[in-house]
Amino acid sequence: MVKRNYYTCDMRGMLSFLILFLLSKKSMHGQEIANELGKRKGIKPSPGTIYPALKGLNEAKLIKETKSGKIIKYSLTPIGKRVLAIAKRKFCQMFMDVIA
Repeated sequence: MVKRNYYTCDMRGMLSFLILFLLSKKSMHGQEIANELGKRKGIKPSPGTIYPALKGLNEAKLIKETKSGKIIKYSLTPIGKRVLAIAKRKFCQMFMDVIA
């Protein structure tokens, strides 16, 4: 098993970053996240894409689950908030040259 560094964020395909960003705005369940990504990016990710990403973020302690009946809502943990802040800075540093 690979030990995860809780102060980094898996940026493969930007999905983890986008999920953390959305959850920084409000708690959501998986379908809400998929719908919001669909609105923002034009392509709605499948459950087979969203739920493994949520599982990884949860295992990394970046998000937490709150169950209410059959619905599971996800929200950022304090570690997730710090990781998102770091990821935003790195994202801006990386892509500022692309914008210019």
